[in-house]
Formats: sequence, structure tokens, C-alpha cells
Amino acid sequence: MSTTRHELLHAFDLLLAPGRFKDYGPNGLQVEGRTTVRKIVSGVTASRALIEAAIHAEADAIFVHHGLFWRGQDGRVTGWMKQRLGLLLGSDVNLFAYHLPLDAHPELGNNAQLGLQLGLVAHPGAGGRFGEQELGFLGAPDSGEGFADARTLATHVEKVLKRPVTLVDTAHRAIKNIAWCTGGAQGYFEAAIAAGADAFITGEISEPQAHYAREMGVAFLACGHHATERYGAPAVAAHVAAQLGLEHQFIDIDNPA
Repeated sequence: MSTTRHELLHAFDLLLAPGRFKDYGPNGLQVEGRTTVRKIVSGVTASRALIEAAIHAEADAIFVHHGLFWRGQDGRVTGWMKQRLGLLLGSDVNLFAYHLPLDAHPELGNNAQLGLQLGLVAHPGAGGRFGEQELGFLGAPDSGEGFADARTLATHVEKVLKRPVTLVDTAHRAIKNIAWCTGGAQGYFEAAIAAGADAFITGEISEPQAHYAREMGVAFLACGHHATERYGAPAVAAHVAAQLGLEHQFIDIDNPA
């Protein structure tokens, strides 16, 4: 089966509602390819490696979280930008990218899917969200039991994500209320503390967060930008592909960041 580029864009927009968000770059169709779409490849970032793999997989469209275009970047088509655009345009492949809308979707987004992987459930209603544009999730383990301490939580996260976690914790207390926001959301840590979190899970850590964790007694876990954002894109792409009767394949390009 197949659909049109326009119908596919409409399905993504209807699901992710990009107009609700103030974002760092354009959401939706970033590079126009062929009109007819039969196969979608999803991935985290529109890197050259992903684009090459998608072309090899005979994809008509690529769906990612991190697209090509960001506010304030150099607008010249040289270097890596020329290489990526050259591949997409030369093979007539569509590129769809959704940043904050993909983070925020309550069931299929990066935060919801990371929670699912880790066995965390957001609190109902407004109590399950925090931070700017309510992107952060706040909840507890679906087992109904907390973690003995932050090290136990970090060990659990490392097992699920299959990578080391940077943990800053001085309180050494039980962890019941857990906040999380994928990727580069270290700036949400203060909002997570204000929301009552015992621990905060995100992708990256910057210099200030270590001090906040020590001074406020709230654990901070930096688990990898890519590692925490591997789940939303394939969930959304698979959902839309099933809806429209398309083929879907997730291609994970490893990234240590």
C-alpha cells in the first residue's frame, strides 16, 4: 500500500500538533521528496549515516527527532549540510522532523516511551507534568514501589538503556517521586526540584546541575541524549505507518552522546 507525501504530513501533524509548541526549528516536512510513500524509516537524527541507511533500505520517507534546520545556524549549504541534502534530494527521499512535539506526546513521545521502558508512570492530570511547555514528566514506578536509593535507580536505568549513567547524589535516601525529560533537558532540573522530585532523569548534565543536586538533596541522572531519545520516533512512525498501511523500519545509528 502507499499514501501521498501530503497525507503523511497531515497524519504526523494531526498526531503531534506542532502548532502548540515554541520550538528551536521547523517541525514537519523539512525536505520534499517523491510524492508517493510506501516505506518510512525512522531514526533519532538526520545524520548522513541514517540517510544513507534509509536510502539503502529503499525508504520513501525518513522520520526523525533531530532534523537538519535549527534557529540561528549558518544558512549556507556547504560541508555536512551539502552532503546530507545531496543524498536526500538525489534519491528523492522526504525528510520529516518533529522536535518538541515528539518529546511531548502523552503516549508515543520520547518522554512517554522512556517512562514505558523504565517502568515509570506519570501522575494523572497536571500533577504529571512540569517545566516549560509542560514537557517534563513526573511520576513513580508502575510497581507502586520506589527505589531504595538513587544508586539502585541508576543501576536499573543502566540495565534498561545498556549504557553507563552519570549519577550525582548526596542524600542517599529512598526514591519515590521521579521526574524525567529526555535529551538535553538539564535546564529543567530546578523545575523538577520545585515539583517535588526525589530524582531527575535526563540525557545530559552541565556544570550547574551537580551543585543543585548536592545542595538540594535531589539526585540527578544523566543517561545519554541519544539513549533517552531512541524510543519516540519509532513509536510515532510505526503508529502512523500502521494507520496508513505503510512499511516501517527503525534504524538506530549508535551515538555515545
